[in-house]
Amino acid sequence: MTDFIWGERTYVMGILNVTPDSFSGDGLLSPEETVTRAVAQAQQFETDGADILDIGGESTRPGSVPVSAEEELARVIRVITAVRAATDLPISIDTYRATVAEAALQAGANWVNDVWGLRMDERMAGVVAAAGCPIIIMHNRSKPKDVAQTERLGGRYLGVEYDDLITDIKSELQVSIDLALAAGVQPEKIIIDPGIGFGKTVGQNLQIVNELDQFKELGFPILLGTSRKSFIGYTLDLPPDDRVEGTAVTITIGIDRGADIVRVHDVK
Repeated sequence: MTDFIWGERTYVMGILNVTPDSFSGDGLLSPEETVTRAVAQAQQFETDGADILDIGGESTRPGSVPVSAEEELARVIRVITAVRAATDLPISIDTYRATVAEAALQAGANWVNDVWGLRMDERMAGVVAAAGCPIIIMHNRSKPKDVAQTERLGGRYLGVEYDDLITDIKSELQVSIDLALAAGVQPEKIIIDPGIGFGKTVGQNLQIVNELDQFKELGFPILLGTSRKSFIGYTLDLPPDDRVEGTAVTITIGIDRGADIVRVHDVK
């Protein structure tokens, strides 16, 4: 297992989507092939230098349709079990449901990555505290009514208003941090994510990347997840499969601004 020493370097999280509708086009489609392909991808990520693997079974792209907990479990548990047997890298389960997190941790996952920052499922903070595992707390203001879709570039948020973008995100992250601490999560287990693409406009996402260092004031390691996202596509007029260079630029800026983890599709 990787020993994470925050501030020493930026760690790389590789994204393993086991969804049929991933915005980035890398979802693992056939149920028969999913486990085999996920294991192969995990091993390739390890070869390419990933420090942690993030496995998710529900698309969170703007405008995506939620799936049931049963469907999410069916997608991720077999994959986590197989990947756990194939690699020693830490595995993160990308879910906001406590039932899925519990089952994933029992199957071999080590971290929880909650895109709703412990605010969607009231049991989640307790599950994380009981497991003693790291938790990624993400900021999220997603509302389907704010999403505009184009076929080529995907979904983006329009008309999302903040009184003061960075200050508002920090204060809302603090609410989630307080939920974690109140449930007994150890402070050293908390990682924060400003939530690029989740209820932010293109311009707001660019501002977050540029001012990422301001989140250091909260006192926790920072994860930055920009990979292939639509704010890159709308800035450069490029579809998801042509955003590697744009992603690399956002990550370069993010590392310069103090990102402790970058979450990416293209680990190499």
